[in-house]
Order: sequence, then C-alpha cells, then structure tokens
Amino acid sequence: MATTAAPIPLREGRERKPSTSAPLGDLQGPVGPGFSRPKHKRTVTGIVPSEIKSAESSIPHTQRDAWKKHSAKPFETKDDFEKEAVRHIETTLARSLFNCDESAAYAGTALAFKDRLIVNWNKTQQRQTTADPKRLYYLSLEFLMGRALDNAMLNVGLKDVAREGLSELGFRLEDVIVQEKDAALGNGGLGRLAACFLDSLASLDYPAWGYGLRYKYGIFKQELVNGYQVEVPDYWLEKNVWEFPRNDITVDIQFFGQVRKYQDEKGKMRSVWENGEIVEAVAYDNPIPGYGTATTNNLRLWSSKASTGEFDFQKFNSGEYEASVNDQQRAETISAVLYPNDNLERGKELRLRQQYFWCAASLSDIVRRFKKTKRDWSEFPHQVAIQLNDTHPTLAIPELLRILVDIEDLEWDQAWDIVQNTFGYTNHTVLPEALEKWSVPLIAHLLPRHLQIIYDINMQFLQMVESKFPKDRDMLSRVSIIEESEPKRVRMAYLAIIGSHKVNGVAELHSDLIKTTIFKDFVKIFGPDRFTNVTNGITPRRWLHQANPRLSELIASKLGSNQFLKDLTLLNGIEKYVDDAAFRKEFRDIKYANKVRLAKFLKEAQGISVNPAALFDIQVKRIHEYKRQQLNIFGVIHRYLRLKKMSPEERKQVQPRVHFFGGKAAPGYWMAKTVIHLVNKVGDVVNNDQDIGDLLKVVYIEDYNVSKCEIIAPASDISEHISTAGTEASGTSNMKFALNGGLIIGTCDGANIEITREIGQENIFLFGNLSEDVEDLRHAHNYGKFELNDNLREVFDTIKSGRFGDADQFSPLVDGIVDHGDFYLVSDDFQSYCDTQDLIDKTYKNQDDWLTKCILSVARTGFFTSDRCMVEYADEVWSIEPLKPEQD
Repeated sequence: MATTAAPIPLREGRERKPSTSAPLGDLQGPVGPGFSRPKHKRTVTGIVPSEIKSAESSIPHTQRDAWKKHSAKPFETKDDFEKEAVRHIETTLARSLFNCDESAAYAGTALAFKDRLIVNWNKTQQRQTTADPKRLYYLSLEFLMGRALDNAMLNVGLKDVAREGLSELGFRLEDVIVQEKDAALGNGGLGRLAACFLDSLASLDYPAWGYGLRYKYGIFKQELVNGYQVEVPDYWLEKNVWEFPRNDITVDIQFFGQVRKYQDEKGKMRSVWENGEIVEAVAYDNPIPGYGTATTNNLRLWSSKASTGEFDFQKFNSGEYEASVNDQQRAETISAVLYPNDNLERGKELRLRQQYFWCAASLSDIVRRFKKTKRDWSEFPHQVAIQLNDTHPTLAIPELLRILVDIEDLEWDQAWDIVQNTFGYTNHTVLPEALEKWSVPLIAHLLPRHLQIIYDINMQFLQMVESKFPKDRDMLSRVSIIEESEPKRVRMAYLAIIGSHKVNGVAELHSDLIKTTIFKDFVKIFGPDRFTNVTNGITPRRWLHQANPRLSELIASKLGSNQFLKDLTLLNGIEKYVDDAAFRKEFRDIKYANKVRLAKFLKEAQGISVNPAALFDIQVKRIHEYKRQQLNIFGVIHRYLRLKKMSPEERKQVQPRVHFFGGKAAPGYWMAKTVIHLVNKVGDVVNNDQDIGDLLKVVYIEDYNVSKCEIIAPASDISEHISTAGTEASGTSNMKFALNGGLIIGTCDGANIEITREIGQENIFLFGNLSEDVEDLRHAHNYGKFELNDNLREVFDTIKSGRFGDADQFSPLVDGIVDHGDFYLVSDDFQSYCDTQDLIDKTYKNQDDWLTKCILSVARTGFFTSDRCMVEYADEVWSIEPLKPEQD
C-alpha cells in the first residue's frame, strides 16, 4: 500500500504546494512515475496581488524555467516578422506560397502583429493587477476605431520592418493595409472621440479599460441609390483578426420579471428581482497599444447570445424548425446593430435592452474584479472610476446601486455615496430634444427593479432640493428625474448628473452653455464645482502620423525627432520655418500630393473625376440639421446660379472648386436623408453641365468612415464646421483638418472658438450669428416679420422649379425654413456664409498668404490633443496615475 508522501521542501524552505492561482492545501498522496500532479487551476482573468508571491512560489522551478524558456517573445526584426507572418499564412490560414493573395497577406501580417500586442497585453494586465492601482473604466456605446493594422504598426514602431518584410514576400504594404475593414462600432464624433481617448490612455500608461458592444453589423453600410441613402448590413467581422473571444467570461443579464419584497430575519426590507428572461453576455477583448510604450490596454466588447443555448433540439424534433432557433435570434438582436431605428415601439425597447445589457455586463465585470481584491466596499471609489460617455450608459448608476443594495447587502446611504463618488458624466449636447428620455412604462416592463431604484433616487434627491430651496416649488418639477408628461418619462441626463461626482462639457462655450441653460438649476443645487470643462482633442498618432506621413516626417525633420507625437505642443517649433522657402515648398507639395491621392481614390471607388488644382471644400460628418449640411448645399446652388449668369470671360476669373460631402444619416431621420438626396441631385446637374466644367463639382463620398477620413482630411483646403451657434458641443473634425494644414470656415460654436484663439482669427474664416442672439432670432421667426434673403429665395425657387428633380421631395427642407420657424437659422446666416465663401476665393488666389495660414494652423494646434484631455480627466475627474511598464 502506498504511504502518504511528506511535503517536499523547496530550496527556499517553503513547503511545496500545487501550482494554482490561489493557495490550496498541501499536496498529499504519492508523487512519482505513474502519478499525475494536480492540474494548474488559474482564474480566467489573472490573480490578485495578495496571491502573486504564494502562487509563484507554489510552481516548481523546473516548470517556471520551462515556461520562461518558451514564453512568446515579440518580434523586432524583418526576418522575425517574415517568419511570424508566413507561419500564420501557412498554418492559421492554410495558404501557401502559391495561393497567398493580398487578403491572406493582410491576415498573416495582422496576426503577427496581434501576437506581438498580446505579449504586451498580458504583461500590462498582470502589471496592473500586481500594482492594483485605481483604474478607469470608460463606458461608451460607440468606439469608432478605424483600421487597426496601420495603427498597431506605427504605435510599436515597426511599420518599416513590415514594409521591408512584405516587400521581400512580394507585396506592397499599402495594398495589404487596405484589405482591412473598418471596425464598425460607431457613427460620428462620439465614437471617434472614445477611440482617440483609448489611444491616449494607453500611450500615457494610464490603467484603463473601455467597455462597449460588439455590433455584428455595425451601424450600417451606406449605399447611394438614385441619390438616396440605402442602408445595408456592414459585415465588418469577416476579416476581423484583432479580437480574441473570452468564452469563459460570460454574464447572465436579466430582463422583464417581477420584484418581490420581503422582510429578512433582521427585520430589513429586501427586494428580489425574479423570473423574466436571461440573455448571456460573452466578452471579446481587443488590444489597444500605446505609442512608444509597452502598455497595451483593453477594449472589452460584449456580444449577446441565448442563455439556453443556440438550438432547441426538442422543438426541432417536433417539427418546429424556425422556433428551435428563436431564442438565439432574439438574443442576438441586442448586439446586432448600433442605434436600431426607434421610430417604432419595438425599436425603442431594443435600444433600451442594448443599453442595459452592456451596462449590466460591464458593471458585473468591474465588480467581480474589485471583489477579488477582498477590499472593503468603502474603497470601491478609490479603486474604480467609471466615465459615462453621454447618457447612453446612465443605467449603470441604478445597476451599481442594485448590486450594492440587493446583492451585497449594503445600506442605501453607503451604497449611494459609493455610486456618486465612482461615476463621472460627459455631456455632449446642449439641445434639449437630444437629451435621452425613456418612458416609465417601458422601463417598468423591461427593468422593474431599476425603475423602483430610480424613483427612490429621485425621492431622496427632491427631498434634499426642497430642504435647500423651500420657497421654490417649481424647481422640484424642473429638476425631477421623472418628467410628468404623458406617458411619464425618465430624464437620463438628470439621473447622470445626480449620480455622478463630476459633470463635464467638451468645449468652453458648451460647458458655459450647459451651466446657464439646460442644467442651470443643478448648478444652484450642487454648486459650480460639480461642473467642469475638458475641451475635446484628437490623437496625433492617427490623425497626423498615420493619415499624413509625409507631413509628419517633414515636421520631425525640423523638430529633430517624433517627440511631438507624445507632446503635441512641440508643434509650435515649426512656426519659425514659416518663411523658409524649402520648408514652404515641401509643405505645398505634400498638400497637393494628398489632393491627388483623394482624387485617385474617388476615381477608383466611385468613378468620379475631380481636378486636384481646384479648391477642395469639404464637409464630412454625421448628417444632422444642426450641423447644417443644408446651408452648405444651398450655398453651392447659389454659386452654381451665379456661374450660369456669367459670360465665358467672367468665368475664367472664377476660382474652381470641388465641394465634398460625406456622412451617414440615422435610418429613421427622414430630414437628414432628404439633405443627402438633394446634395446628390444637385451633383447630378452641376457635374454634367458643360458650361460649368471643372469650375464647380459636387461629390458625395459614399459610406464615409475613419479610413476615408484619413485620406480626406490631409487633402482639404477648406473644411466646413457651420453648425448653428450654440448647438455643437465641440466637434473634433475641425481639429483633424486644422492639424493637417486645412483652413476652416465656421460659426462661433463648439471648439471653433478655442481653435480661433489658438491659431489666430486671421487664420480662420468665421461667419454667422452668435449663440447669445439665437433665441431672439428664433422668436422673431415665429412672432415677428420674416424677410427671406433674395439670394436664398432664388435658390428655393430653383429647387421648386424641379431643376434638381421632383420638387416635392425637397419641400420639407424649404418649408421648414420659410413656413416653420427656421429653427437652425439657415436663412439668418445664409448671406454671411456666402460672403465668407467669396472671401475664401479671394484669399486662395494669393497662394503665398494661403500657405502661411496653413502652416500656422498646423503649428498652433498643439492644444487639441487627446493626450491633454486624458491628463485633465485623470487629474480633475478620475484621480488616476500612470503606471509605466518596467524596462525589460
């Protein structure tokens, strides 16, 4: 009979224990040939700091040495890159030398770089777990990431290595990069801002994760059919090699059901959310590499699936073939599409399901990670910062409260204190109609326990307000989370303000406006210290180094290094070269080459020919009435009508122009889709008018996305940021164009004001009314005498004549201005806009002066970096510190 073996002492004198993530009892039983040791049991997301030393010492030296000997090492040389890429092409893709095309070359290259990132990702996560600092969790419904390969190559400093390696293998790097589809996880500035923030957080070594949804079909792929936007699925996941599924990290998410209240044995009233439907959230991780650092943070995306499994065999065997997959199809719709059309009630329910599914999965993950540290709950806000990017993730507030009170058994006051000190809220709009509100009956049906919690939060808040302002009863209805409408609605922005310790706007004007308009009562209640400003920024790694490599190289040659990519304020060093002839020539040549690149892209992608020598006027962004693409196209029509009236000799004096439009309209936003239709129909007429020729072209860039913007932004001469004053929170495309040496025509709105301050009023073209005049102008439209500008009347008459197709199709655009109050003040700003465009033509003819303005625009945009944003958030909102990687 075998005897029990005594514990085997280690050289350090410790008793030998099995290799696990948490210490177990001493190893018992026989050890030797024929007997297997216990298998390693490691938790799915690493081990906590208190377990590190004991876990490491529990692993025998021989095993540790073997592991370290064969541990993955990131490639650094051309030969090592080729080895990794070819290995993936041959073994992962099952291709060979004889059938490796550009798509396979892309996949092999991307997988080689992904492997390299994962090595750093593993080290980063373990380093952050070991140090156990306070972490940021950034919740955003959108992350408009763009292509990952080019960004990864540049951030790890190995793009030239990949270029040389691919060349030896028979491929051009540029042909390989374009094989990748953009990650379709966003639509506009909100998602691109979140992506820039992730890049900056990693580049600055902040311990941070992003949380979002893994949309199977993105928002949609835009096709233009007879001038109309048509939405089709975006199958972006087909070539996505960057994510890695974490099938062992799942969360059960509950919907519907009932709330049962009871009194426990201690006499405390308890609430239990019961029954209903369960949907499973599955995690997919995406590495986010920092620039010039080994820090590689994580973007965790959640995908939905049926908790009962994908397939019901019983229903299938009984002949109910369609019903056998109903549960899975119903669950998958949650993460199928970004912003499902909410014109129907079922669409509203799906949107709310999306938001709660993502918030609940993320909170469960965050809480699980915190509980592993075995800290007291009072330390939660000292270890966790959660930022709400707009109101979409606001349900995280009642969800965390539910976890703390219902599951962890904390007292309400303690739980509420933890919640408030954990969350920060970024507001992105001053438009009251754009602030999210959900009907009380819908929330009661879908999330019954959360509605109870929201009512309890509201009651406690209103009692506090009444005690502070006993004589202002009207304030109670103004600030109540519950809007007393029919049906009652939950004001999500109010819930976000009340449940957060800090609220920020995203530009100075925007932050001032929210404090003096939509949130002014909350400033009285909480004081001005709860509100702050963090002006938006962009990452120079993607929007200069990646999008405009020749300009980046030129700047580096003058500044002596690429350090400006980590400290963008160093850009001001190129201002001293503004009169340097060689520098000016190279700058001008780069701009022209970028215009040629855009012209070539349009010819290949859409069959449209444009003249690179023309002035490129560009407005690319989400289509919305407040962004006023309609003002732009009305101005184009006015220009066209003027050209038609000119003699051939007069036309020779005119500056040729190409007007580029791009962007998607929400599927249910009919007016925005009408603007797209008008732009395309005007283009059909203008572009085929033999009298006009190259003097004026109108181009709608189909399916605008991040990768296309990387081609567009460096090619602009003038870009349009012409929102009604006081409606654009910030804007970031204005920053991208300015950083790439394009000038701006804009209103005094959003970040345009701060850009003007930085680059100088003489280097930007401002027009239009000011935000403080907007309400008076709107009042005059509705109650005063309205006089339509003669030039705009001519534009409208031309549209009504049918010159651009069926006039009835465009009557809502015209009638909204003439008969329905012109809410976005197109008529008030039209003449100022046209006069400013004439000034641009005149200025552009003096190319020396124009070039000087462009150079100064680049040199003075250093303030608008997302790195600066992250430092401000870290200091003022999150209280987090960088955690720099150790030197290998």
